[in-house]
Amino acid sequence: MVSNNFPKGTEVDLKIPMVPDMELAAAKTAEAMAEYAHFSDDEIEEIKMAIIETCINAFEHSESMDRNVYITFHVDKKKMVVQIMDKGKGFVKKDVETPDIAKKIHAEYKRGWGMQLIESLMDEVDIQSGDDGTVVSLTKFI
Repeated sequence: MVSNNFPKGTEVDLKIPMVPDMELAAAKTAEAMAEYAHFSDDEIEEIKMAIIETCINAFEHSESMDRNVYITFHVDKKKMVVQIMDKGKGFVKKDVETPDIAKKIHAEYKRGWGMQLIESLMDEVDIQSGDDGTVVSLTKFI
């Protein structure tokens, strides 16, 4: 039941401020786009969770001076791609510690497994990061 009537380059751009709960605005936009693309309810929830985690990472770690996150949602016949960009300090992905799930479950501080969660929810995750910011591209195939 996948629609083949996508206008070429069906795209939505969103700029959200780095304030509490604004990641939910991004998730709501993702939900509308994913419904338009006829993703299943489970896939829509996966996309939303990955976007929420990515936005929270940008809010908490980017140290962006403009305090905004820029998001582009793109849907075509085969996939949905969400690009989430900040203008922060960047990071080196290999320096992000892979959490020990067994230890995290029993730990008092349960944060720190966002990247692993994002990668498990999406079909492809690409991260480009440097001194002028980070772009995380999240892809889910229809």
